[in-house]
Amino acid sequence: MKTTDFLVIGGGVIGLSIARELKRRFHDSSVSVLEKEDTSDRHASGRNSGVLHAGFYYTPDSLKAQLTKTGNALMTQYCESKCLPIHRCGKLVVAKDRQDHASMDVLLARGQANAIALEDITEQQAKEIEPRVKTCERALFSPTTSTVDPVKVLQSIVDDAQCEGVAIHYHTRYEERKGGVIQTSSGAYEAGYIVNAAGLYADVIAREFGFSDRYQILPFKGLYLYSNEPVGSFRTNIYPVPDLNNPFLGVHVTVNVEGQAKIGPTAIPAFWREQYQGFDNLNLMELVDLLRRQTGLLLSSNFDFSRLAFQELRKYSRSHLIRLASTLAHDIVVEDYTRWGRPGIRAQLIDVKRGKLEMDFVIEGDDKSMHVLNAVSPGFTCAMPFSSYVCEKIVQALA
Repeated sequence: MKTTDFLVIGGGVIGLSIARELKRRFHDSSVSVLEKEDTSDRHASGRNSGVLHAGFYYTPDSLKAQLTKTGNALMTQYCESKCLPIHRCGKLVVAKDRQDHASMDVLLARGQANAIALEDITEQQAKEIEPRVKTCERALFSPTTSTVDPVKVLQSIVDDAQCEGVAIHYHTRYEERKGGVIQTSSGAYEAGYIVNAAGLYADVIAREFGFSDRYQILPFKGLYLYSNEPVGSFRTNIYPVPDLNNPFLGVHVTVNVEGQAKIGPTAIPAFWREQYQGFDNLNLMELVDLLRRQTGLLLSSNFDFSRLAFQELRKYSRSHLIRLASTLAHDIVVEDYTRWGRPGIRAQLIDVKRGKLEMDFVIEGDDKSMHVLNAVSPGFTCAMPFSSYVCEKIVQALA
């Protein structure tokens, strides 16, 4: 039987950041992290776009709004202090027609309310920033949006956590809870307090502790198409005005940390939680469960799941994805986009009682455990202040 004061389930960027913050606050306590894979970058933390978001998308009353500006600044400072590559290229949000201008005004108001730097610029000014951009009369420019290499950032955080005394146990899969004991693939653990940051399986684990009774995770697969054009062919990220009623930002052009462009992502409903490629990791129980839930959402949901699913499934077509991206910039052609990148899966939380996608971060817990149920984008950007928020909740629960 292994013992630890704090046991964190999940060794991605959220789990590791929480573990580091726990060690800072309870420096005499032991902190252990369980990670089922051989490294920390096998799932969402190593497969995300690498964009450090600015924070103007989110309603002022949301946790995302409270944490993103600080998260962007802290992650930027962290990368610079560690000499990790960062591309401070900014972001343009463009309008396909005048009807998008009203939503742009909403984003401007949110940016102002969240104290985010966001510039309302003319079409000509947008073209001075990015000569290839397409927009109707005006655009928004976010100067603090940047891109990083998520795998390199994650490895640096792993190194820091281990130097600070956090024990990371790889090849150790959570299996079940038996009373006060956690059974894993590498033996049993007894912990004073448990933090569940298990990403795609956070809801499953939470239910074993009496939480997540109204929530379930609905996985969405994200894919990017990479450009064959020379590095520097795009100067900045280009995003459409998003549908403000759902948490997805639409197909966009991202300039990665090396200066290479990619278009995407998709947000295709997955049929099991780790359906990255073909029938890899096939889980028949999850397949049946997700098909049942998706069928229910097709019949009734508050976010028109049938329309979303149809739109996203069309993005499996390379030509269709390129057509969508070509509304954002000139000279995006099929011949330049031939390579799909590493797929990622978004662990999107849904409120099953209301048939509603959760837009904000969601955690639940008590004096024995805390469960991170929804930490999707901009979770990577917000990892540092979000970990402080979670640990403050733990301190309050233990008081």
